[in-house]
Amino acid sequence: MSDNERLHRPSGLRSLRLGETKVTYVPDGAVPLTPRGWLPDTTDAVWAAHPEYLDGSGNLVASIGGLLVETRGRALLIDAGFGPLSLPAETGDVRGTIHGGALLDNLAELGRRPEDIEAVAFTHLHIDHLGWALHPALGGDRPAFAHADYLVTEPEWSQRHLLEAHGTSKETLAALEPYVRTTSDGQEIFPGVRVRFIPGHTPGHAAYVITAGGKRLIAFGDALHSPIQVAHPEWGAAADHDTAQSADFRRRLVAELQEPDTIGFGIHFADVVFGQVRPGGDSLVWRPVDA
Repeated sequence: MSDNERLHRPSGLRSLRLGETKVTYVPDGAVPLTPRGWLPDTTDAVWAAHPEYLDGSGNLVASIGGLLVETRGRALLIDAGFGPLSLPAETGDVRGTIHGGALLDNLAELGRRPEDIEAVAFTHLHIDHLGWALHPALGGDRPAFAHADYLVTEPEWSQRHLLEAHGTSKETLAALEPYVRTTSDGQEIFPGVRVRFIPGHTPGHAAYVITAGGKRLIAFGDALHSPIQVAHPEWGAAADHDTAQSADFRRRLVAELQEPDTIGFGIHFADVVFGQVRPGGDSLVWRPVDA
C-alpha cells in the first residue's frame, strides 16, 4: 500500500515503541472535511495539484481517536474520541457527518479496559476529543473513564467559556468539571510525558511530549489537521481560535519535527498518524513512521 493511498483513508490501530514505552493510536471514528472550508487559506489550484490528500468525494479524511501510552504496566490516554454518536453535517458546514464509537472496542483489542486508564489528558476541549470522557460504556451509568483524572491545561479550563462558540456546551463543561485536574506548562503527568502549551487552536491547547528510549514523540493535537500543512504552516484551520498564534506555533512545531530522533503524532491525520518531517523536493513533507 503506497503512502498516497493512505492519505485518503482513516487510520486503523497503529503502534510504535520508544524504548520501554509503547504508544498506540486507538481509532474511534472519522469525519470528512471540505478542503477549502477547513483550510480556508488554500485555493482550488492547491487541491488540483495535490489530489492524493482527498477521498473519492473530494474531502480531506480526518481520523478521530485517542493515543494510548503504556509503560511498566501503566496506561495513559491522550484524548477520548467522539464517543458512540453520529452528528450529521448541516448545510454550509465545513465538515461532513462525524461518527465515533469504536474506541472502547479497540482498547479491548489491545487488552485494555477503561478501568486500566489512570488518566485522560486532553489536548483541548472540543467535542471530538471529549467523547468517552462523557459517555458510559455499554451497560454502565457513568462515563467510561469516570474513575480517572481528566487532565486539562489551566488556561484551557479557566477560559472554557470561549469554547462554547465552537460547540462545547455549558452542559458538557459542567459534566466534565467533577473529574478535571488542571495542569501547568512543562508538568510531567505520566512517566516520560510532559505538557507543552501551544495555544492558538484553542486558548489553552496542549501538546504532549513523550520521551523514552532516546527518542521523543510530540502529540500535537489540532495544531495540524493534515500532512499538507507541514509544507505550509501558515495555513490555519477554520476552527482556530487565534489564527496568528496558531500559525506561529505551527511554524515552531514543524521546525522541531525536523530534529533527529523526533516523531510527530497527528490525531486527525489520515492513515499516517505517526511521522517525521523531512525535505522532499522543493518543500518539507510528512514521512509516515510505523512499527
